[in-house]
Amino acid sequence: MTIGILTAEDFERLRDVRAKDPEIIKRALSERTRREVLRGDDRLFIVAADHPARGALAVGPDASAMANRYDLLERLAVALSRPGVDGVLATPDIIDDLAALSLLDDKLVVGSMNRGGLRGARFEMDDRYTAYDVPRMVESGIDFAKALIRINLEDPATAPTLQATADAVTAAAAAGLPIMLEPFMSRWEEGRIVNDLSADAVILSVAIAAGLGASSTHTWMKLPVVPDMERVMESTTLPTLLLGGDSGADPDETFSAWEDALALPGVRGLTVGRTLLYPPDGDVAAAVDTAAGLVHTAGVHATL
Repeated sequence: MTIGILTAEDFERLRDVRAKDPEIIKRALSERTRREVLRGDDRLFIVAADHPARGALAVGPDASAMANRYDLLERLAVALSRPGVDGVLATPDIIDDLAALSLLDDKLVVGSMNRGGLRGARFEMDDRYTAYDVPRMVESGIDFAKALIRINLEDPATAPTLQATADAVTAAAAAGLPIMLEPFMSRWEEGRIVNDLSADAVILSVAIAAGLGASSTHTWMKLPVVPDMERVMESTTLPTLLLGGDSGADPDETFSAWEDALALPGVRGLTVGRTLLYPPDGDVAAAVDTAAGLVHTAGVHATL
């Protein structure tokens, strides 16, 4: 991608700030213009970019698509500039870059918490909380928290991940910080972790995740779009955002599936990353605009 919204001078200034005056980043994040979580049509469209910290750099067949940080930041700048984009989900390194580049005013900032279960690692199910924690998010002015919960009934590393997530949910509720949980029923298959995307498995994962923590008052769900999504949404009263998954499928088919799911009661919007940041035709703005249009027009249909 050629440089567009961001310039070479922007990146030079970012490098200088990080090396010479990193306190500027803290101030930029804490002093930015903030907004309410829900406003207007009460729908949310969040762009996700927390994959690299878990060692997940691939998009479709390109194993290193997300390796170029400057390219990723440019794609995020394009996405955040489009109308209807409510915020960004990322780890501290990316959020700090975006704050230093003055791209987070009037945007929701969602902090990704557990990135320890590195893709392809023997310890992948040991998904430790290695990024944001609740106290630092509150201190920094982060608006929302996010936790990944892969539940493998045959791997003992699931138990400490569940406990750590329960503690995070409890802390978030006490701090009044919304936290979205992204649960999957997972298994080892030929040396790698595979998520079960059947409706029954997603429903089971929701039942387990929803009960974590001493309070569910600030808990949201982040769920995949699967067949029989109506039954999935009947399994919870928690506000839910849909996740987009990896790119590679036909874009029209993907958008159609999102549109149908967005019309279901309880669905509040989308949290999508690679599918929109790395579309097959390379047009980030067009992909983001299409998704934003689905989110911010679908709410009128989501009634019982």
